[in-house]
Amino acid sequence: MRRFSLLVTCAVVVLSVFSCARTEEMVFPGEEWSYWSTPGDAGFDESALPAIKGFLSDSMNTTGLVVTINGKILFDYGDIEEVSYLASVRKSVLAMLYGIYVEKGVVDLDLTLEDMDLNDIGGLTELEKSATVRDLISSRSGVFHPASNAGDDLAHAPERGSVEPGSYYLYSNWDFNAAGGVFELLTGVDIFDALEKHLAIPLQMQDFERERHRKSGNLRRSQFPAYHMHFSTRDMARIGHLMLAGGNWDGRQIMTEEWVGESVSLITPLQEMNPPHRREGNLGYGYMWWVYDGDGATGARRGAYTGRGALGQWITVVPKLNMVIAHKTTPDAEGTTDWPEYERLLDMIFGASTSLN
Repeated sequence: MRRFSLLVTCAVVVLSVFSCARTEEMVFPGEEWSYWSTPGDAGFDESALPAIKGFLSDSMNTTGLVVTINGKILFDYGDIEEVSYLASVRKSVLAMLYGIYVEKGVVDLDLTLEDMDLNDIGGLTELEKSATVRDLISSRSGVFHPASNAGDDLAHAPERGSVEPGSYYLYSNWDFNAAGGVFELLTGVDIFDALEKHLAIPLQMQDFERERHRKSGNLRRSQFPAYHMHFSTRDMARIGHLMLAGGNWDGRQIMTEEWVGESVSLITPLQEMNPPHRREGNLGYGYMWWVYDGDGATGARRGAYTGRGALGQWITVVPKLNMVIAHKTTPDAEGTTDWPEYERLLDMIFGASTSLN
């Protein structure tokens, strides 16, 4: 087991999104994860575990769960080795890859679609072509072109050409898929090759299978396919732990602390989310990460953020507790897990922490 002493201070926090992490020694998993000897050693009330696991078995359709504190597993549940569909958490992973190439100077977030001579089926307007790469990864492009895959809020979009790029948030698969196309255009690297090189290998993912990852979509609707990823729950937790550690993995800076902070800052606060029903929760938006905001961003949720995917795929990072929660409901499960159920689970986990100030 390798160790790296990590001191996170407010000085390295971008836009005040992170709570300052505690200064305990942070552990990084090698070929295998380590487990806490007892929950109490991790600042967790062991007597709460039966109720949490009972809730998982009785009220949720969870197929895999990993909860870590300081890089060691507090507890797990289900099959954490099974590799399956990551759904829209793929977008949060792409944001991480973007940060690596932004630092290299290969990707300029202020390039416009016109600068890159980028278009799509049926054509984009001149106004739409003024959208930048930054607009794409924050889902604020103002390009309301149909995506090659479903599962977004396009049905609630304003009329095309009615908003300035960068001025209006809408959860749009066109933005996310185009961001994938732009990544490959600017870097000359396939997304899945970059995923393997920059994340799977250095993080020593235990269950990563390069051949499982495939692009798909209706290319008669849009030329940009979705870049679907497949991870195990325990490898999802490695992704979350890298974010928690400010982009550092056992002394190797894979992403800059500044990029991690910027990508999970409130690019779109809760009250600017669209359509209006998006404002009824407690999540704003960063660079393809959902960020806790509003009245619900208190206690452990203050400074927390999450990747979210259909059916029940989530990676939630909780800096205030040095905690990562990776959750899966596989597509072949008997049902899905919805967000309110997951939030109830988070309440139970957070409520059992004995170290929450």
